[in-house]
Amino acid sequence: MKQSTMNKAINEIKTTLDRINSRITEAEEQISDMEDKVVEITTAEQNKGKRMKRTEDSLRDLWDNMKRTNIRIIGVPEEEERKKGTEKIFEEIIVENFPNMGKEIVNQVQEAQRVPYRINTRRNTPRHILIKLSKIKYKESILKAAREKQQITHKGIPRRLTADLSAETLQARREWQDILKVMKEKSLQPRLLYPARISFRFDGEIKTFTDKQKLREFSTTKPALQQMLKELL
Repeated sequence: MKQSTMNKAINEIKTTLDRINSRITEAEEQISDMEDKVVEITTAEQNKGKRMKRTEDSLRDLWDNMKRTNIRIIGVPEEEERKKGTEKIFEEIIVENFPNMGKEIVNQVQEAQRVPYRINTRRNTPRHILIKLSKIKYKESILKAAREKQQITHKGIPRRLTADLSAETLQARREWQDILKVMKEKSLQPRLLYPARISFRFDGEIKTFTDKQKLREFSTTKPALQQMLKELL
């Protein structure tokens, strides 16, 4: 009798353990399925992120390529443009400053327009003229000649010719602004060179850097400069 009771209790325990093991197995399978789904979702998100990154890079490359052949003319009053037309003003600037280039450059203009205000729409200063050329080599030829001539004029009045910079270059130039401000306060005569280099005078010499990392490395050898820029580097 006692043996029978004991066997029954043992069987009940086994049955209970089997049920528990079955539930554990089911739980493990559910956890595994959930882990698989998490992996799938994570992979999908990563792929989505990669696709977005590729799309952003493609758009950035496309935008940079569009801007790469552009030149800005700064300082031409809008009333003068309305009288003559944008392309005519560009032609006059080329003829007046670079007579050797002549019609070859003028004929490469694909588009000419005023760019919209970007900072303050109420400012009374003239907007820039944007000239889109057919090939980058023409833009480079004009900018090189402008740098060599140093001063560009239109009807004897000083104007400026500059490259139309990409978003990345503009951001790189903005990142120098705090350092430029400090250097000006310390009379280091800083300048922001094209396209995004900083130049300043230190210990009687002109120093030029293309990024903050190189400036940081140099400053470690100059304690006074390091102390001056410690909050910015």
